[in-house]
Amino acid sequence: SDPNVVYVGMGEHAIRGVMTSHGDGVYRSTDAGRTWMHLGLDRTRSISRIRVHPDDPDVVYVAAQGAPYGANEERGIYRSTDGGETWDLILHVDENSGASDLAMDMTNPRILYASFWDHRRLPWRVVSGGEGSGFWKSTDGGDSWQEINAGLPELMGKTAIDVSRANPDRLFAMVEADPGGGLFRSDDAGDSWTLVSESWTIRARAWYYIEVYADPVDEETVYVMNAPFMKSVDGGRTFSSVAVPHGDQHDLWINPLDNEVMVNANDGGANVSFNGGDTWSTQQNQPTAQFYRVNLDDRFPYHVYGGQQDNSSVAIASRGPGGIGWKDWYSVGGCESARPDFDDDDPRFVYAGCYMGIISEYDHVTNSTRDIAAYPVMPAALQAREMKYRYNWSAPILVSDFDSDVIYHASNYVVRSQDRGMTWEEISPDLTRDDDSKQGYGGGPITNEGAGGEIYGTIYGFDESPHDPNVLWTGSDDGLVHVTRDGGGTWTDVTGEWGEAIVNAVHVSPHDPATVYIAVTRYKFNDFTPLAYVTRNWGESWQAIADGIDDEAWVHVVREDPVQPGLLYAATETGVYVSFDSGEDWQSLQLNLPNTPINDLMVHERENDLVVATSGRSFWILDELQPLRQAAEVADGEHHLYAPGHVYRWAGSGGFGGGGGGQNPPPGAVIDFVLGAGFGADTAASPEVTVEILTAAGDLVRTMSTDPDDEVSPGASPLSVERGANRVVWNLRHESIPNIPGAYVFGSLQGRRVVPGDYQVRLTVDEWSMTQPFEVRMDPRLDVPLSAYIEQDRFVADVANELAAIHRAASVNNDVRGQIESAMERIGEHDDTESLVAEGEDLAGELETVADSLYQSRTVDGQTVINFPTRLKFQYVFLHGNADADQPGVSMGSRDVLSDLRARWTVHQATNQELLGPRLDAFNRMLGDAGFSVVIVPPRPPRPIS
Repeated sequence: SDPNVVYVGMGEHAIRGVMTSHGDGVYRSTDAGRTWMHLGLDRTRSISRIRVHPDDPDVVYVAAQGAPYGANEERGIYRSTDGGETWDLILHVDENSGASDLAMDMTNPRILYASFWDHRRLPWRVVSGGEGSGFWKSTDGGDSWQEINAGLPELMGKTAIDVSRANPDRLFAMVEADPGGGLFRSDDAGDSWTLVSESWTIRARAWYYIEVYADPVDEETVYVMNAPFMKSVDGGRTFSSVAVPHGDQHDLWINPLDNEVMVNANDGGANVSFNGGDTWSTQQNQPTAQFYRVNLDDRFPYHVYGGQQDNSSVAIASRGPGGIGWKDWYSVGGCESARPDFDDDDPRFVYAGCYMGIISEYDHVTNSTRDIAAYPVMPAALQAREMKYRYNWSAPILVSDFDSDVIYHASNYVVRSQDRGMTWEEISPDLTRDDDSKQGYGGGPITNEGAGGEIYGTIYGFDESPHDPNVLWTGSDDGLVHVTRDGGGTWTDVTGEWGEAIVNAVHVSPHDPATVYIAVTRYKFNDFTPLAYVTRNWGESWQAIADGIDDEAWVHVVREDPVQPGLLYAATETGVYVSFDSGEDWQSLQLNLPNTPINDLMVHERENDLVVATSGRSFWILDELQPLRQAAEVADGEHHLYAPGHVYRWAGSGGFGGGGGGQNPPPGAVIDFVLGAGFGADTAASPEVTVEILTAAGDLVRTMSTDPDDEVSPGASPLSVERGANRVVWNLRHESIPNIPGAYVFGSLQGRRVVPGDYQVRLTVDEWSMTQPFEVRMDPRLDVPLSAYIEQDRFVADVANELAAIHRAASVNNDVRGQIESAMERIGEHDDTESLVAEGEDLAGELETVADSLYQSRTVDGQTVINFPTRLKFQYVFLHGNADADQPGVSMGSRDVLSDLRARWTVHQATNQELLGPRLDAFNRMLGDAGFSVVIVPPRPPRPIS
């Protein structure tokens, strides 16, 4: 009805117990997704389907599946006739049964079909099935409904429904039931049903799938989404699998005008097909990974690790040449639920887990893995009480910071290996509540769920003290916290008063061995209160520290900054928070981070970065935490310059973005500063703001300004600043080389790279200034001495100075020649000036010959470079860029070229000086004697390159 109107229903409807986020209702866009408006229905939590009237975009129906973890009166079918301004609940079954699907007869949009699902998620079980499951039909646009369950099983679980556009009397319904479940078909618009396929392939793991789609053109073709993408061309009687880029299919859209065009959504992303599913587009252009946890090593550049939902473990560099692309990541053992750990300094061996206790060792050198489980069994579909070890879906793995041969793996017990997993020993009793009533089958009453996500009574949070290898802390998913101070010999229960809950993370303060932070969640008990606690006395008492965190932003992790005591970061269900006072108060640190759950975060101490693992938007990095660490130094309303962190002269092509995916860190030194409350108050006369880079000795290297001087900073753009926080990135280069006005440059005139060492930055605002030191470091991957950088610097400086002199000479030449030509036009109007005109023309011609030797004026772009012979300028620019390499050192060839170019420049320079000196003086005397104005040589000398 209007392709610019788009409705979005929030909240995942495939309610996984290990990573599912609820939503906040419905959003609408009237400009094809550019902007959005929230339309309410906040407490529906999970919306499974939206249908829009084909003739009126203001008439919209919403299928609200409801809260996964508790009773929810807001479940059912909603209707709006005013574009979402108001809503009516037009079909409600009960507080436990939500609308799992909704179909509309597009030949008669007053006819609607709804499927309902009686379900509940518990931390230890998925309940799927009950009296509320079934199908409903309306023939009056939702004003009234009747059940259409004739011929269907008495006890049903999850359900789905669709109506054929090719034949609106034909319906397809997926039904979870046993016996008698599968695909049902009705050929009389729902009056009766026939079971056409009870294949387990299309109904296995029903709570996670159960999706059916009728082909809009062919009434015999129907698709069912499960782990495979299933297609039937005989009305649902038989199915074949369609190859798709990834497993676990959850949604399908088929173009109603061309059934060869379809979009498939699965656990790996989205794919488009233009040939009915024969081939599909890539998923490698969608940074939508869901990561359970994050870990960081200390390589250069450091790598980021995590387990990606329904994919694999992942390791990826924090920066790369030209950006970070999908080819830059690789797997390091384990599987999707991995919590990889390793020796931070030498991560040759990576230990990564998988569900049901799988753990492997990955060897970076051999690119091989080996299973090292303490008790290698696969307890799929068993009751938890039957298992020797109860492992969480994402069980903790920890390599000791004190001895990288020591590995911990936590189930309901803590086991330890001291020989890279060849042998293990239990070093704890059961550290959970060990409630037998919560250790049965993972699913029911119809379908069991035994993939490991419902195993309960497990250790979920685990940490080794950075102060003492004998101190270990555990937190269980049923709410207990334990500590040992003798390497596992004895354990003490130090549980606080938060009740049965998930202790999602335990973090020992890097500054105080008695201080420990824990993040506690109760969302699986339908309680979304943010809970975080700290003990400062080894667990004898706990203090709640969640003030300032939004309601329902339950806390996944709290970590303390390794440099600044009391500076805390919290990963929550809705974003990142920061506290500057040990958790007394929190404020959002969202910035440009997408609105997505943050499952984990870590600080990279060496690089001053905060790295987060999101659920749906991959890894994100906040570069340079220095302003947060120095926040206490800023006086209210005053200007302030933060001390920058160190920066590397990176040996690589650099680039801020690219690669089709991740962005590199800012390309240079990050300079953060605050402009106080009074800045810009007088909008007509804001003071100039300058940022100057100086050597440790105080020599000026670079100037950046809101009002740049072209003589000081050729071609510089003005700084853009505002009252409050500002960030400038210095690219580790000297000032640019001034160009010949109007001349094309093939290459770059950017200033040369600086030598690694100590520098200063000075911020000046009007008469106020502040200076801070920082360091430019060598790329640690390069085995070169500092002297190589110094040698390169002097060579490139020589090239730059000579190039600047050439530009200045050509500029003056052009200026003088232009004056002579103007004089000739004036002289030509008078008699008896033939000798003067002849001398002027000769002088101008000879100047033009010199200028033509210095640069090619006919070159205007990269194509014309190959049309017209290059001149001296071109070769100097090329040599400058070639010698100013990211890897230091000066080749013999470069020295030879400079020697040859210098010889040529010396000749042209002498000729130019002769013409602009004695020859021009003589010509000016002739002009003066004849009563004409003389030609003036621009007085400014060439600016030396520092």
